Amino acid sequence: MGYIELNVLDHVVKNVVLGIDLGTTNSLAAIWDADGPRVLAPEGESPIVPSVVYVPEKGKALVGSAAKAQAVLDPTHTLFSIKRFMGRGIGDIQADLAMLPYKVSETDRHLVQFEVRGKKITPQQASALILQEVALRAVNALGGADIIQAVITVPAYFDEPQRQATRDAAKLAGIEVLRIVSEPTAACLAYGLDQKGEGNIAVYDLGGGTFDVSILRVDDGVFQVLSTAGDTALGGDDFDRCLIRRFQDELRAQGCAEETLADPQFLSAARLAAEHAKRDLSSDPSTRIQLSLPELGLDYRTTLTRAEFEALITPLINKTLDHCRRALADANLKPSDLDEVVLVGGSTRVPLVRAQVEAAFGRKPHTELNPDHVVALGAAAQAQVLTGGRRDVLLLDVTPLSLGLETMGGAVAKMIERNSTIPCSHTEGFTTYVDNQTGLDLNILQGERELAANCRSLGQFKLTGIPPMPAGMAKVAVRFHLDADGQLTVTAREESTGVASTITVEPMHGLTDAEVEAMLHEGYANAQADFDHRRAVELITEMGTMLRAIEKNLEAASPQLDKETLEDLAEAMVAAKAAIAKGPEAIDKAAVQATRDSLEQASLPLAAVLMDSVVKKAVSGKQLGDL
Repeated sequence: MGYIELNVLDHVVKNVVLGIDLGTTNSLAAIWDADGPRVLAPEGESPIVPSVVYVPEKGKALVGSAAKAQAVLDPTHTLFSIKRFMGRGIGDIQADLAMLPYKVSETDRHLVQFEVRGKKITPQQASALILQEVALRAVNALGGADIIQAVITVPAYFDEPQRQATRDAAKLAGIEVLRIVSEPTAACLAYGLDQKGEGNIAVYDLGGGTFDVSILRVDDGVFQVLSTAGDTALGGDDFDRCLIRRFQDELRAQGCAEETLADPQFLSAARLAAEHAKRDLSSDPSTRIQLSLPELGLDYRTTLTRAEFEALITPLINKTLDHCRRALADANLKPSDLDEVVLVGGSTRVPLVRAQVEAAFGRKPHTELNPDHVVALGAAAQAQVLTGGRRDVLLLDVTPLSLGLETMGGAVAKMIERNSTIPCSHTEGFTTYVDNQTGLDLNILQGERELAANCRSLGQFKLTGIPPMPAGMAKVAVRFHLDADGQLTVTAREESTGVASTITVEPMHGLTDAEVEAMLHEGYANAQADFDHRRAVELITEMGTMLRAIEKNLEAASPQLDKETLEDLAEAMVAAKAAIAKGPEAIDKAAVQATRDSLEQASLPLAAVLMDSVVKKAVSGKQLGDL
């Protein structure tokens, strides 16, 4: 596998723990300080990092806004909605494939991978790049402290392969995961609902690519998730796809060719237009849509009303409400039993979503906090708890799907039922099926169906060394243990001999330790080059700032500078502009540093003149005693 290069976070400063919301559409970080939780962003910039990765022909991958800008220009090399593919196989994402402008394939281990410019990139690798960008922005916001630990959130309905994929992505990014926390629980922490004495809370979380609803009980700072339900392939992206299909239908009726409607450039432009329309209709009764793609011979214009948009997405919203009813039933509660309802995720800005949720639960939901920030803020609150903060919170999460073993004939023996509070354990006895059987093959399954063929296999292992004896005589105790992060360990032990075998489940759709190590090795091998590249970018940015300041003040100050100084400054400015024009890829760090230092040295006389002018202005008209 041709791994894409990852950066390596260096200059470790301990005791800096982030709360990170790794989202389908956007990602961001928050931290808890003396004033409570706050999102992090360099001064004057947004805390939001679009969860988009662009792979250029040469050089490092772009992440965030710079990558999103390439979505229409170069759609086949721009990866988005990456979270929808975490821990998934091709069979899980068939509904997504037709709408993707980039190529998706599957490894021999059934792991989804993106194929871009001859590289094969897993969702974990792409997510690691996003996590590194989020961490880097947090570093800049905090004034230079690098991040080595984080609490990372996932949808409540993420299963074990998806949670493990998230851990793998963090490991590749050089970030230690202190805890995986469900997004609904994080939202409750952000709203301070742990400070309630007691009550029942519903959290409706509709993000860009996933939906889940959780029913929680809070009692003196103890959060217990009573039930959860949802769909990891339902979110705002699907609202966008409703609009894209409408665009396609109207263009098809106008005689547009099918190959044009399936063209990656059209799909990418239509996706962005749909996203903008959705946002406009959250505040406006109608919006104007224009898709101009001269190279495809396409100039499409239409007006869309909010009522038309709502008619398209109503079936999807109804699906989410079905999950809400199911979660309430699993918790043995009625809507009238709820004390609080919380909305999470950018897609809850859609007015119809808010209205339908309020009608379904019979209670006006919390919307005071920015729905794009609330999960990261809650993760920061949990990070503060884990690092010795005063807030006394205990989180009791649940497993979203049942876990069990395949038995003879392909049936499933459920070991841990869905919505079981974690951490938890369960032990059950099994035996041999034929005479003199000396081993057992154990297939670990996840799902609600009764046949193994209809459930997801998380992993397989073998217990050997069972003494030969008649069928049914051997007694094998199998123990399932789920820890607080939802990581599963399975142990099988034959009682008469004590022979045992244990596996910490590495899901079928996860990365192996060898694959993770190979990716990390490539990152370490390129660590110095990556650091030099980042420093070159920073130096070029500094030179740009210096040049703007020089050009702004040079004309007024030049009469006070001698000819030699002006010549040196002009020469340094030419060199700096040339370096900026080449970009950080074309020149090494030492050369950029030298150019930057020369510019600074040449501008010192100008700085002195400007400082002298400021001082003279400050003391003008004042007596010595006034100073």
